[in-house]
Amino acid sequence: MTRPFERPVFARARRLCLELPETRETQSWGHPNFRAGRKTFCAFEIIAGRPSIAFRLGPAAVKRALRRRGFFATPYGRGVWVSVPLDRRVDGRVLASMIEQSYRTVATAGLRKLLDARP
Repeated sequence: MTRPFERPVFARARRLCLELPETRETQSWGHPNFRAGRKTFCAFEIIAGRPSIAFRLGPAAVKRALRRRGFFATPYGRGVWVSVPLDRRVDGRVLASMIEQSYRTVATAGLRKLLDARP
């Protein structure tokens, strides 16, 4: 079996994360994380045995995400993280949108300006 974070959906999410200004991939707690500057905005994880991606959002955005089918509260993060399991199909547009929202949540004003300036 392929290691969990080498699946195509993780490859796509990794590419989307790394396309964002000044993003880097790090390893913490045994799984890949993506940082904008010094702050983590996205993490690949296994939660309750399910491959998942966690996104850092503001409290209001977490509430909106939890009303969507398939999202669940990440079991850490004090209410500012939401996860989506990847053992089922995930709409690529939703994935891209969540990654960008998460990035914007932690990015500095300068990084958001760089993001907005992209074609």
